[in-house]
Amino acid sequence: MRNPPKLLFADPRGRVMEHPSLLATLRSGETLGPPEGRPIPLPPGARLVHLPGRLPVGVDPETGELTLVREMRVGGRSFTPHAVGALLPPGYTRTHLPGEVKADGPVLPQWAYTAAAWGADGAVVWALHTDRRTHWEPARFNTPELKALVDEHLARFPDNRVLKQLKTCALVYGCITSQNVFYVRDEGALPVSVFCNARCVGCISDQPEDGPPASHERMEDGPAAEELGRIGLYHLTSAPGRTMVSFGQGCEGEPLTRWKQIAAAIRFMRERTDRGSINVNTNASLTKGLQALLDAGLDAVRVSLNSGVKDLYEAYYRPDSYAWEDVERSLAAARRHGAYIALNLLCFPGVTDREGEVEALVDLIRRHEVDQVQTRSLAIDPLQYLDVARERGAGGEPMGIAAMLRRFKEARPGLVVGNFARGKDERGP
Repeated sequence: MRNPPKLLFADPRGRVMEHPSLLATLRSGETLGPPEGRPIPLPPGARLVHLPGRLPVGVDPETGELTLVREMRVGGRSFTPHAVGALLPPGYTRTHLPGEVKADGPVLPQWAYTAAAWGADGAVVWALHTDRRTHWEPARFNTPELKALVDEHLARFPDNRVLKQLKTCALVYGCITSQNVFYVRDEGALPVSVFCNARCVGCISDQPEDGPPASHERMEDGPAAEELGRIGLYHLTSAPGRTMVSFGQGCEGEPLTRWKQIAAAIRFMRERTDRGSINVNTNASLTKGLQALLDAGLDAVRVSLNSGVKDLYEAYYRPDSYAWEDVERSLAAARRHGAYIALNLLCFPGVTDREGEVEALVDLIRRHEVDQVQTRSLAIDPLQYLDVARERGAGGEPMGIAAMLRRFKEARPGLVVGNFARGKDERGP
């Protein structure tokens, strides 16, 4: 690589700096190594973050040897440095993890840490721009008028528990699909469930006392069917252009645990409009419940998974009263019904792109005639997930995230690979 990027590190206050001599390293699964591939400039909306309790690893440009950085001296004082990574905006998929090792420190907060470095023109990251559609650009969200739009919608639907939850999600967590409800555009969130039948290691709304802090608080009061239906109906009939509503958000449990209320909400909406798309984001655990939603008018299903292999899937999701075979049955039910099927693939460089893992996912895509793979960088402490994945799943050498995505496209002509849901008029035959 010509002019390889320099290593980044942070001081105890989180201030990010460029190392005077060492080059950056990258992690892919268990492997740490020198820079490879071509990084891209830090995208708009991305930010550099320090990784507390993680020591940066650099490359000596003269010898090529990896160097663990235990101490730095800046401005006349010495300190133990933190490793640095980046958090990407929607539309990007990371290809490598930060080069770091654990020292004394906690499990990292649940974010999707991406390898970052300092290039000739500024910060760079190892990522792919996997969905270039502009309606999710960061500049369209968290705008100055958002708070007034939230108040306006709350006045329109007073005491609605859906909006009570979405207000927190939009203003505190910056959730894009929640904000869309108040902007009245694109894909709007309809959170519904307080309970989950999986205990995902990387759950962002529920963690054990000894786990990392959850990045969201789960909703505590499940709304009734009519509350859901009224918010969804307004969005479907009022949002311009492509419009859709989605059950199953990061701030809730598994929506299929409340399938009866969701089915009634879908019927409420579909009895009054045929406009737009109704989607569920789900772990696909309860086939009976999913079938009831399909019968009520659900037209799109986005199934979350980290693997197409039973033991790795179940090690991460830790299902309660369901198994991988139930996910397969639900995918088959959605295909029989003619729903649009998307996989919400939780990607982790060095694990998801193993040759055997990729072939298992290819088989799943073909068997269930999957319409779309939505890549989502798994938000978890990288070392925590490696503990989950070690000696589980299908083997083989990692082929790289870019090669994995090409393999998906080759496996099923017409397959959409990206990050964002497609509305009804954006879907193929």
